Amino acid sequence: MKKIFYLFIIFFVGCNNSNNNQITNIHSCSPSKNKLYHNKQDIIYKYKKSLEGKILIPGGVFSMGGDSNLGWKDEFPKHEVRIDSFWMDIHEVTNSQFKAFVDSTGYVTTAEQIVNWDELKKLLPKGTPRPDSDKLAPASLVFNPSSSPIPLNDMSKWWVWKKGANWRQPEGPESSIIGKENHPVVHVSWYDAVAYCEWSGTRLPTEAEWEYASRGGLENSIYSWGNEKLDDGDAKANTWEGVFPFTNTLRDGHYYTAPVMSYSPNGYGLYDMSGNVWEWCSDWYNENYYETHDEKIVVNPKGPKVSYDSNEPYAQKRVSRGGSFLCNKSYCSGYRNSMRMKTTPDTGSMHTGFRTVMDIKTSLNNE
Repeated sequence: MKKIFYLFIIFFVGCNNSNNNQITNIHSCSPSKNKLYHNKQDIIYKYKKSLEGKILIPGGVFSMGGDSNLGWKDEFPKHEVRIDSFWMDIHEVTNSQFKAFVDSTGYVTTAEQIVNWDELKKLLPKGTPRPDSDKLAPASLVFNPSSSPIPLNDMSKWWVWKKGANWRQPEGPESSIIGKENHPVVHVSWYDAVAYCEWSGTRLPTEAEWEYASRGGLENSIYSWGNEKLDDGDAKANTWEGVFPFTNTLRDGHYYTAPVMSYSPNGYGLYDMSGNVWEWCSDWYNENYYETHDEKIVVNPKGPKVSYDSNEPYAQKRVSRGGSFLCNKSYCSGYRNSMRMKTTPDTGSMHTGFRTVMDIKTSLNNE
C-alpha cells in the first residue's frame, strides 16, 4: 500500500477543494526537452491562417484575484493589472488541430513516452525507491468514478494511472478520438502544448492574460458569464453536476469532454473559459506570487521566476486555469475566473488541454 500511495503522489493530477482558502495538492515529475523539425513554408502558412480562429482581446486594466469567499489563499491579495491587447483562440485546441500538428512533425507526446526515472527522482526526497518498470511505462491519468458516494479526502479513489492512455486514446487503449475531432485535446503536458505553439507560431497565454480574457470585460465577476450561480438558468459550462465522483446528472449534456463551442461565449466571444478542460498557461506557479506585487498597477506580468508549492516543495509546477468537466461545487470550483491550478509541466491527464494566443506585433509581422 505504501508503494501504491507513493506512486499516486508522483503521478496524480487534479484538485482537492473540499475546504476553502487552502492550497491544492497536485503531482510532480520532470520531462525531457523535445525537438521538432519545422518546415519554414508551412510555418509561414500557419501564421497567415492563425488569426481565423482567434479573437482580438482589447487591452485594459482589471482587478486580478479572488472575488468571493470561494477563493483560496493563493488567489489573494487582489491587485490591479494592465494587459496589452492580444489575439486568443476562441476555443481550446481540438483533437483535429492537434492531429494536424502531430501529422506534420511526427511529435510524440509525454504520455506516449517511458517515464525517465533519472529525471523524476531529482524532484523527489532523497532515497525514494524506484518504482517497478511497469509503473514507468507510457501512461496517463484517467478518471474512474466511484460505485457509491465516498469521502473526498482520497483522490486515488477516482483516478487511475492507465497504460496506453494518451491524446489518441483518452480513456485508455480501448478508446479513440473518432467522432471527437471537435473535442478539446487532452492528456497533453505543458511541454506538448509549448511544442504545438512553436509549430503554429503562437504561445501559451500568461496567467494574467488568461484571467483577463476569462472575465470578458466584466468587473469583479466570479464566473466567466457573471455572478449567476452555475446551477441557475441554462447550462453555462461542462462541469460535474450531481454527487462527485459517483453520479453525474448530465444537466449540461456531457459526461466527459464536450465539443468546443457547446455553450454560450463570454463577453469577448471566447468559449469554454469555464469548465470542459483545464488550460495550460505559460507561468510558473508560486503560491505567494500575488503577495509580491507592490506596484500600484502591475503591467503584463509574466509570473514568478521560481515555482513554489508548500504542499510539494520538491516539485516545479506550471499554472493551468479554467476548471474541467470534473469540477463540482462540493469539491472543486475550478470554473471560477480566479481559481489557480498548478501541475508539473510533464503531467498530462484526461481533463487537461490548452488554447493559444498571439501578440499583436507577431500577427502584423506575419501578414
